[in-house]
Amino acid sequence: MDQFINDRNTLVTDAIEGVLRSSGPGVARLDGYPHIKVVVRTDHQRGKVALVSGGGSGHEPSHAGFVGRGMLTAAVCGEVFASPSVEAVLAGILAVTGEAGCLLIVKNYTGDRLNFGLAAERARALGLQVRMVIVDDDIALPDNPQARGLAGTLFVHKIAGALAEQGADLDSVADAAQAVVDHTMSIGMALDTCTVPGSRKEQRLADGKAELGLGIHGEPGVEQVDFINAQQAMALVVDKLGQYLDTGGGSSRYVALINNLGGCTQLEMSILTEALLSSAIGDRIGWAVGPASLMTSLDMRGFSISLLAADEVMQKAIHTDVASAYWPGCSSVVREPEVLPLPEGLAPTRPTASSCESVRLLIDASCSILIEAEAELNTLDAKSGDGDTGSTLATAAHALRNRLDDMPLADTPQLLRSLASELSQTMGGSSGVLLAIFFAAAGDAASQGSNLQDALKAGLARMQQIGGARPGDRTMIDALAPALEILDQGMTHAAAAARQGANATASMTHARAGRASYVSEANLVGHNDPGAEAVARLLEQLSK
Repeated sequence: MDQFINDRNTLVTDAIEGVLRSSGPGVARLDGYPHIKVVVRTDHQRGKVALVSGGGSGHEPSHAGFVGRGMLTAAVCGEVFASPSVEAVLAGILAVTGEAGCLLIVKNYTGDRLNFGLAAERARALGLQVRMVIVDDDIALPDNPQARGLAGTLFVHKIAGALAEQGADLDSVADAAQAVVDHTMSIGMALDTCTVPGSRKEQRLADGKAELGLGIHGEPGVEQVDFINAQQAMALVVDKLGQYLDTGGGSSRYVALINNLGGCTQLEMSILTEALLSSAIGDRIGWAVGPASLMTSLDMRGFSISLLAADEVMQKAIHTDVASAYWPGCSSVVREPEVLPLPEGLAPTRPTASSCESVRLLIDASCSILIEAEAELNTLDAKSGDGDTGSTLATAAHALRNRLDDMPLADTPQLLRSLASELSQTMGGSSGVLLAIFFAAAGDAASQGSNLQDALKAGLARMQQIGGARPGDRTMIDALAPALEILDQGMTHAAAAARQGANATASMTHARAGRASYVSEANLVGHNDPGAEAVARLLEQLSK
């Protein structure tokens, strides 16, 4: 898979240079490329305890992105997923450590323990005070005596960094860091593995499966589980975390760190956040860090949750300001979303409901047709647009079906206006607005005595006037206009006209309206416009 890198051999140093160029003053690197890759604070006062962490690269923004006032004093970077050398770690220690000493924060992986451990011994031999804490926050394997270090490491960076900045001595900082380790738990889940630069991606997950309890180096999870949706995925993670929450009457409140492992969209992370905070343990979470990419695993499409049972000292420390632009801060308190009423005039008004079984059946059947066509219309739209036509129509169809009992089914003008109101509220994108205009204008025409065909044609004319599209512009109008023109001849003829119009869009090599107008000819030719295809499918199915 192509990646935005230059050379596999220089990708870490290239990345460090990018971080330094965009970080502003206060950070620098040691002159040791390519073997010694160390980012350090330039404003550190050696009368304060220095914090040194690091490990393999590929977890960005960890660790170099968290070098700055209030967090790390130095970050020692190895190659991708490879521990830095003893000499590199020692260089980092010597560069920032003064009389107050140094705390090494190390994730519990063999290479990191050995290299940081030996560097600590060599630094002590040179007369420096050095302590080390090992972060082992992973709870995926409860019986494993060597639990891995995961994103909970960032709690240690933040709290120890705050105390060090306030002038606490080495023992106090180290003891507080160990307390954070002792009260932190983490577990992750992913839908796909990561892509290591220069290597072929391992395909070990079948469709519909997720890995629970994985590390941050692309290693397999503890188990593969069935994946349904975000809520179910979070429930599995919460079930594991819940086994470690204190049972002392629910007195402890937790800080949650919601970490993107690299490949999830911000939309997905927000949905996962809602799933966590509304879960069975949601009422135990008092504060949240993220959602954000904090300790990633390259492009792994997954997330991890870390919980810290924070005492008052930890709570205060985690809320202090830091110089790093990559630290998202900690919410003052997790709370229920505040909901305000709609402004006056925008609250939906509902006409008097009335029943008409034939109209109900027609609308319900139309909704079913659009819902069933969702995936195919999305696929078609992806060739010329943003791949959401099917989802947009299906969302509106679901909402419309749920409103059938409240609609004036026996009053055609009011029904058309109700359809306009419903679509304007539930159907996103320009198509939702255009169809709302279409039905609103049709309702106005019907209220003035026009029959249904003429009313719908009046709606089409208004939609064209406001939207600017015409037949031949490669839009839904190419199917809708010919169908409405002969609607009085029956649904079968109207459906045939819509199909002919929709198929004609496949040979239109230039769209003059809609998102397809921004797409090249090569991506348009041979594919029906998705809006026109939706109209044709709807009428074809209804005619049957």
